[in-house]
Amino acid sequence: MASLMIALVFLILLLVPLLFLFRSRRGAKEPPLAAGAWPIIGHLWLFTGSQPPQITLGAMADKYGAIFRIKIGSKRAVVINNWKTAKECFTTNDIALLSRPRVVAVEHLTYNQAILSFAPYGHYWREMRRIANQELLSTRRIELSSHLRVSELESSIKALYKLWADEKHDEDGNDNENSGYVAVEMKNWFGELMLNIVLRVVAGKRCFGGSGEEEEAERFLKTMREFMRQLGLFVVGDAVPWLRWLDLGGHEKAMKETAKEMDAIMVEWLEEHRRKRANSDQDAVDQDFMDVMLSILDGTQLAGFDSDTIIKATTWILMGGSIDTASGTLVWILSCMLNNKATIEQAQIELDIHVGKERIVRETDISKLVYIQAIVKETLRLYPTAIFSGPREFTDDCFVNGYYIPKGTQLITNLWKIHTDPSIWSDPLDFKPERFLTTHKDVDVRGNHFELMPFGSGRRMCPGLSFALPMIHLTVATFLQCFEISKPSNEPVDMTEIFGLTTMKATPLDVLIKPRLSSRLYGLS
Repeated sequence: MASLMIALVFLILLLVPLLFLFRSRRGAKEPPLAAGAWPIIGHLWLFTGSQPPQITLGAMADKYGAIFRIKIGSKRAVVINNWKTAKECFTTNDIALLSRPRVVAVEHLTYNQAILSFAPYGHYWREMRRIANQELLSTRRIELSSHLRVSELESSIKALYKLWADEKHDEDGNDNENSGYVAVEMKNWFGELMLNIVLRVVAGKRCFGGSGEEEEAERFLKTMREFMRQLGLFVVGDAVPWLRWLDLGGHEKAMKETAKEMDAIMVEWLEEHRRKRANSDQDAVDQDFMDVMLSILDGTQLAGFDSDTIIKATTWILMGGSIDTASGTLVWILSCMLNNKATIEQAQIELDIHVGKERIVRETDISKLVYIQAIVKETLRLYPTAIFSGPREFTDDCFVNGYYIPKGTQLITNLWKIHTDPSIWSDPLDFKPERFLTTHKDVDVRGNHFELMPFGSGRRMCPGLSFALPMIHLTVATFLQCFEISKPSNEPVDMTEIFGLTTMKATPLDVLIKPRLSSRLYGLS
């Protein structure tokens, strides 16, 4: 009898909290549901209009508040729009938000989620995150690859100077009408520079600038661009699963073709690395990221993935997550500065004071170039590379801002709305780098300040931050030190955006340049 009573008391103690939890959640209020959902597709139309979706969702936040619900077809999502809500998500509820939605693109393009950025939370994700942070993206590894970044940047500056030298005169040998300036298109220049840097550091490749591998580069770049574009697609099958078999638009077929091509490229590169390793001894300085992964992982298995799959997946995303994001940010930086000429003059004054004109700026100088760092921060505030951060999904029932969020809900973080909150940022739509020297001088971009999160926050924030920032800072500083720059006309630079997985400038960036240093510093005899 006593044992029966004990069992009964134990059962009551177990069931009462569960019953209370069920009743509290059953009666809990969910975030307001935005009006305008269409039959079947829900609010998908918000992401397809002529107005950038972050602005559309931002206007809805003014009506519905810091958090509201939308429907992505048959699935639910919440949109968060201020730093306090973001902080609650990425601190209090961060563990519940460590997984990504498994959408059609992820299924086909990520080696069955072997790519770290799209792996579900668990042993595999934790182990690969550790390897990425300690072996690939550590301070030591970034420093070991410094000479590659410098070498590629020097080569590109030299090529740009040669272009200026070749074109500064007209056919009769007279100075052109632009007073020594020459027009160049900077989107391509930044793109090829970042491609060469990233491929050398990650895979030991150099694809533009006399390497003889231009055809291979074009193949890689075409596939990578398709990969990034397709990852950002809203596929009907994601919103309405029972229509997936129709493959409306042929997107799923195209994803399979892209996956096949990217794997073929990675197999070739992986075999090249194995052959080189078999025929030579490499020290740490000579190792690219693929070499490092072969040293750590070759012949092993992790969570059901073989080493080849892990190395191919990790190599691919390190390149895909760096090339367009870094080059896109550089284009936005230069565009913002050309529309605010005083920032160019101030940055060049800073360079002249701390570096001078007798040598080229080095990575060790960057810590002193606080205004240039502020320019980068201000650009990332207005033009974060992923405007909605990385997609996440609640794996547990949660409460955010007092609202009940059921498991399976997707999270959309409207970084643009957070980064332009007038209660935090004065003149929020204006480009003012000096705010990071005064009112916001202690705010960084490393996920510690929820009013500025261009790389995300929490355990799932972008691990490539330590890889991207040195490239961006050094490129901006070197370009501004080496060249006077100007717009080709008095019209403002077109700032139209292309919405996708990364936010890119829609139109070319034509700039007038001329050297501002001695010719001997450009590496030409």
